[in-house]
Amino acid sequence: MSHAGVEASRTLAAEYASIIRGLTPAEWSASSRCAGWSVKNLVAHTGSNFAAIVNPAEPDPSVPPPTTAEELQDRLVDERWDWTPTQVADEFLSTVGPAMDVLSAMQDPAIASTPMTLTDLGTYETHQLSDAFAFDMWCHMYVDLLAPEGPVSRPVDGSQEALLGAAIGWMLAGLPQMCPTVNTALDGRTIGLRLTGPGGGEWSLHPGATLLSVGSGLERTDTVITSSAADFVLWGTTRSPWRDHVSIHGDDTHAARVLDTLDIV
Repeated sequence: MSHAGVEASRTLAAEYASIIRGLTPAEWSASSRCAGWSVKNLVAHTGSNFAAIVNPAEPDPSVPPPTTAEELQDRLVDERWDWTPTQVADEFLSTVGPAMDVLSAMQDPAIASTPMTLTDLGTYETHQLSDAFAFDMWCHMYVDLLAPEGPVSRPVDGSQEALLGAAIGWMLAGLPQMCPTVNTALDGRTIGLRLTGPGGGEWSLHPGATLLSVGSGLERTDTVITSSAADFVLWGTTRSPWRDHVSIHGDDTHAARVLDTLDIV
């Protein structure tokens, strides 16, 4: 179950909603850290995802379904491109509570393990969607929206790192399916990942026949990649070059080949 993901999502959503209520006209129109998206587009992205799980739209048989997550998200934002900031804020604020209730309901044992395919991102158990939302909100709020990386300055007390656990969990759960080329780069050799600070821990990336697997602890490896958990969100999503954040103990060349192929969505 992903109860921690639900609680992290609720906390992040409440903070996000508070920020949205106080955005100025200049902040709404500012460019976010997401290329091509303003703050309004960024908020529309999250609000549209809330709406999608609260009130799923009936598919239009005349429109081919999206084949990638990027295409799906771009469609949702494009549909709201001409909305006013008030309309975008209203959708977010009216659906955020019900969306959190949906994520909580997905922890019910009767449906928690039901497979859910997320376009090209892979297939996961239904309960894991709460971790996905925690990851998405953490990235977009603390990296793409708020300073120093984003355009909106608000006091941040540092407690956001305590919410990283669910986001990191989603990144590691998604890594095998989202980054299949990492398995090739492993070249039959296990490599370790050590993340420090809140949300951190130690894991091993094991090569597989088609996809890698992620195991707890450092096992059968003489090469370990180390960074803070907060920095992993940056370089693991290629928002920032891994070389700016990572130290390598062991085979630098092998680790670099693996890191160059990693891009978690």
